[in-house]
Amino acid sequence: MTELGGLDIGSPDEGVAGAPEALSEEAKQRFAAAAAAMQQIRREEKQSRKRDDQVARTIIQFLGQDKYAHLFVLISRLVARDCPSIFILAVLSLIHEGCLREVKEYLHSMGHKSAEETVDESTAITTSGELDPQMNRDLVAWITRMQLVLSFAPEKILLQLMIDEKNIDGTVLQLSTFVVKDFFETHGKKQKFETIQPLTASILQAVFEPFIATVKQAFTQQKSPGATPAEEEA
Repeated sequence: MTELGGLDIGSPDEGVAGAPEALSEEAKQRFAAAAAAMQQIRREEKQSRKRDDQVARTIIQFLGQDKYAHLFVLISRLVARDCPSIFILAVLSLIHEGCLREVKEYLHSMGHKSAEETVDESTAITTSGELDPQMNRDLVAWITRMQLVLSFAPEKILLQLMIDEKNIDGTVLQLSTFVVKDFFETHGKKQKFETIQPLTASILQAVFEPFIATVKQAFTQQKSPGATPAEEEA
C-alpha cells in the first residue's frame, strides 16, 4: 500500500489545481458557504452511551465484511489515533448502507437536517462533467455529511488527525481515496488509485478548510500550553 504522507491543510488548491478531476469552483463555494452556516448552529456534542455503542457496533459490522478488507488497516490506524468513530463512519458512508444509516441517525439526534436537505445536490462536483447525476448527488451528500459531523466537534476530530500545524495524517486521505475508488467502481467506472487521489484531496480540503484556523490555534496551544498569543504569532 502506497504511503502518501501528510495531507497539507495550509493551502486548499496547492498540488491539486491541475488535476483532471479537481473539485469545481462552484462546488468549493457551495461547500464553504454550507460549512459557514453549520458553524453558526454548532453546539456541544452530547452523545449517549447507547449512541456510542451503536457507532461501535456499526464499525464492527463493517469490519466483518470481507469485501472491505483492503480498508481494515487504514481504519485501524485512524482508530489508533483516537479519531472519533462517527467521523470514520461518515467517510465510509459513501459505500456502506449501515454506516450511512448510522450517520443520518447521529445527525438527526443532534437536531440537524440531513445532508440532502443542507446543500443543493445539483452542485457540480467536478469540472469534467463525467459524473452522472446520481453519482454527483451521492458525492455532494457525502461531502456534506462529513462537514456536518465535523462541524459539531472540529477540534475533537482534527486534533487527533493533525501531525503538525500544517498537515493531517495521510491515512485519512488514503482511506477516503479508496472509498471514492470503490464508489466509482460500483457505478461501473474503474479508476486507478492515483487518478482518484487528486479529487479526494480536493474534497477533503473543502471539508476541512472552514475549521482549520480554529483548530490550528488549538493545536498550537496544545503543543505549547504556556505560550502567549504574541509568542504563538512570533
